[in-house]
Amino acid sequence: MRSIALLASCLTALSSLCAAELNLTQSLSSKQILPANFKPPQVFKNVNLVRTTNLDKAYPREVINVIIENIDSKPQSEYYLPFESSLLSRVGGLEVKDKKAAGKLPFKVEVVEYDSHSSTQFYLIRLPEPLKPKAQQTLSISFSVLSALTPVPATINQMDNQYVQYTFSAYSPSAYTTEKQKTKVKFPTANIPDYSVLDAPNADNTEDPQKQGSTFTYGPYVNIPAGAEELVSARYEFTKPLTHATLLERDIEVSHWGGNLATEERFWLTNRAAKLANQFSRVSWQMTQYSNPPTSALKGLGMPLRIGSLNPYFIDDIGNVSTSRFRSNAREANLELKPRYPIFGGWKYSFRVGWDANLKNYLRKLKTGDTYVLKVPFLEGPRQPEGVEYARVELKIILPEGATNILYETSVPLVASEATIHRTFMDTIGRSTLHLTAINLVDEWRDRDIVVTYDYPWTAGFRKPIVIFSALLGLFTVAYVIGTLDVSIGKKKTA
Repeated sequence: MRSIALLASCLTALSSLCAAELNLTQSLSSKQILPANFKPPQVFKNVNLVRTTNLDKAYPREVINVIIENIDSKPQSEYYLPFESSLLSRVGGLEVKDKKAAGKLPFKVEVVEYDSHSSTQFYLIRLPEPLKPKAQQTLSISFSVLSALTPVPATINQMDNQYVQYTFSAYSPSAYTTEKQKTKVKFPTANIPDYSVLDAPNADNTEDPQKQGSTFTYGPYVNIPAGAEELVSARYEFTKPLTHATLLERDIEVSHWGGNLATEERFWLTNRAAKLANQFSRVSWQMTQYSNPPTSALKGLGMPLRIGSLNPYFIDDIGNVSTSRFRSNAREANLELKPRYPIFGGWKYSFRVGWDANLKNYLRKLKTGDTYVLKVPFLEGPRQPEGVEYARVELKIILPEGATNILYETSVPLVASEATIHRTFMDTIGRSTLHLTAINLVDEWRDRDIVVTYDYPWTAGFRKPIVIFSALLGLFTVAYVIGTLDVSIGKKKTA
């Protein structure tokens, strides 16, 4: 009886080779299309706004804490946040939370479609509950801006210190009137040779900006109208690389048979730092390796992996790079990468790195049914003191052949998601693959998880053995048939 049951299960798995399908359920935010003459309804006002800009990394990080008040006669739940068009395409990782309830989930945020010729575009923030008339709520808006720092001068000598310039508005961008606001800018150093000083004093009748060490404060300002802008800039020392990944392709392959989770990342890096005024000198570079002075060249990348990672590799366009170092124990797993050459401003470097991990540390099966839950980081990659920015991230999660009813959930803002089929050796219909795309991410989004659930019946595990058995059986049958053929040319002698 057990043999009959096993045979029936095998036949079921074999019959599903052509009937299996991929069911992908995804949650895409609906887009609101605005007319060309759109102006946000003046249903809110900003009672008090404090913007903090942190420049200690290669990309500015902004946090806007604002108390908003509903000045309309009806409850309101849609708050618009404006950006200049060219800036909007470089804003990444925008999150909005309730300042007084930071532990709750972020608010729903989406880019609204608008007239492409307009100089202003909008993010739409949807409050979880409509704000009643005369009620107030404190929002915490955080985001990063990619490719925002410009080396000035654009070219330097190999041993020179680097200076970068950042241009921004002293008034925080807002679609509503702001009763009171100020902007704090935190620089990585007090060496700031050039910065804008506003002619008119601020509301406290003091010099604008006020300086305190490496922190500048523009404001406070009162009764700032909607859409007001006051451009200022600052040039400061930043002798570090401006590491920018134009593309990161990240593949995560799940193997139930081998109990393995294989990860591979392919990077296309460039250093946006100041370019060399003269040719690169290997002798001067070797002399600095003993004193280790600050440099805008990228010398190495540190990648902290999950504990238990093993079998790492580091390959570039030429081949295997032997200058990497992997340290793994019960408390850490660090992969240190050293490129073949230092990457100076304007130079590019493409490579791939991969490793394996025990699948049981990332996958669990629900107690009932054939449903599995996979929890993996959406982004890993290097962790640098000066930071790394990613213009585009392509993530592929390759599930076992026969996985169906795929669902996913992540806090990373996505711009595209689709279900595809990935075919490898000895596959039949191919492996179900989840393909996700995100733009304008920074290394602070490392270790943000993505949770994937899928159904994988135990009969699907017999798919590959059946294919292998059928292939071998067919091979032996063909060999037997060929062996029985008479391929002689002459006539057979008769008795």
